[in-house]
Amino acid sequence: MRMRPGAALEERIVELIHERGLEPGAAMPTEPQLMDLLGASRNSVREAIRALQALGIVDIRHGYGTFVGQAELRSLSASLAFRIRSRAGQGVRALHDLVEVRELLEYGLIGEVATAGPSEARLSALDALVTAMAHDPGADRAFHALLYENCGNELVLQLIGLFWDTYHDVEHILGEPVDRTEAIVANHRRIVTALRTRDATAARDAMRLHFRDVRLRIARAGTAAS
Repeated sequence: MRMRPGAALEERIVELIHERGLEPGAAMPTEPQLMDLLGASRNSVREAIRALQALGIVDIRHGYGTFVGQAELRSLSASLAFRIRSRAGQGVRALHDLVEVRELLEYGLIGEVATAGPSEARLSALDALVTAMAHDPGADRAFHALLYENCGNELVLQLIGLFWDTYHDVEHILGEPVDRTEAIVANHRRIVTALRTRDATAARDAMRLHFRDVRLRIARAGTAAS
């Protein structure tokens, strides 16, 4: 093994994964093997593996062993939420930045989705999720995931899910929300209508309107905090 001198044990394990060409789901070397390969103690190897598990790089399946993980971005949600909540006096601004990045991402993508023209089955599924938003908070997340499911970019889906989860984890810093269920449903309905007619401009306008409500709430919270 060609290990960089001084590399942290976690980095050396990652290098080992790449050097051996281990794909997600592949079995990792056993703990004794890692100790021998890395010249490290049992405790050091265990701590490194736990650190990599937190990042999704490895997956510990008790009773079966350790496997290469998927390293999905959702493992970063807790870190991102902590960053927002721990920035004294700047949490609202940090949340604004998070929403802005998500809006830029979705605004750019929705036009492509409209131009491609989702199938009638997908449009019907989106309609059903919009209806479900009146009583199921999770329908909103599912709606945005379904919008881009066929975009061919797995990273996009993970980023949107990460941003959605993080926003809702820290949303309480904005204060008590006003019940805007009807407006939320109407905004999402506009998006589906634009997709049905393959109107990319209308789809982008509807997406912008959807995020305008979120940005206004953040702006109000920022004013109240100042």
